[in-house]
Amino acid sequence: MRGLNITVVDWSAASRPTPARDSADAIWIGLCTAAGERQIYCRTRAEAEARIIAETATGEWLVGFDFPMGYPAGFAARLTGQATARSLHDWLERAVQDGPDNANNRFELAAAINRRLGGGGPFWGCPVTVDLPGLPRRKIVDYAALGLTERRGVEQRIRRAQPVWKLYTTGSVGSQSLTGLPVVARLARRPGTAVWPFEPPARITLAEVYPSLLDAEVRAEGDAVKDRAQVRLLARALYRLAGAGHLPALLECPPEARSEEGWVLGAGQEPLLRAGLA
Repeated sequence: MRGLNITVVDWSAASRPTPARDSADAIWIGLCTAAGERQIYCRTRAEAEARIIAETATGEWLVGFDFPMGYPAGFAARLTGQATARSLHDWLERAVQDGPDNANNRFELAAAINRRLGGGGPFWGCPVTVDLPGLPRRKIVDYAALGLTERRGVEQRIRRAQPVWKLYTTGSVGSQSLTGLPVVARLARRPGTAVWPFEPPARITLAEVYPSLLDAEVRAEGDAVKDRAQVRLLARALYRLAGAGHLPALLECPPEARSEEGWVLGAGQEPLLRAGLA
């Protein structure tokens, strides 16, 4: 798809603004367009949301976020009464409190959800300074008893990907989803915007990505800030592949992923992604 602009966003659930200078474990936005490549460093989620809106105001865009766009089957209906990812995005936008200084209620909300579902899960993980009834600090969850699975279908394929229920320590993608999906909900309300794979592509298509699919190439870059290298290389690969007409292949996913669980763009197609950097 020629003329498609690419944005890849490495998200952060930090509870305060990240350092003023370029830092790891912060928000990095990688852009690749006909005008070239740029990487933008954002200290807060509010700043990142505003930058994404500004950058995608005109033209056609694929915007990739490195957190799950859906949860294991059954979770959305338990919270919202509807078995759709979009209903869950909207529910989280109303429930998540996230200030301009990154202060947020993700642990409190996860504990409240756990209690609503019977206690003890599905979410787990929090700092030792946080003591919330219903939110275990480590994984002691019986997912079968809760009637949920620990992993989505796509995480069965990408085994090194962390489950969306994990909220703390390395790979705590659960916290990224809780703070990121409210942003996705707001972005998706803009005219001409779709959330893949739940909806067909539009002028602006929001999708889930997993930059670690290019882990070897990122390591070879030797960038002192891994997140910056990840968004740069994945944006470059997707831009080149879209220009060569390979985007439809990357957008393929199992039918069941389109209802509520979602899918990682390019999952199972790592050779094609790497070809975008050749």
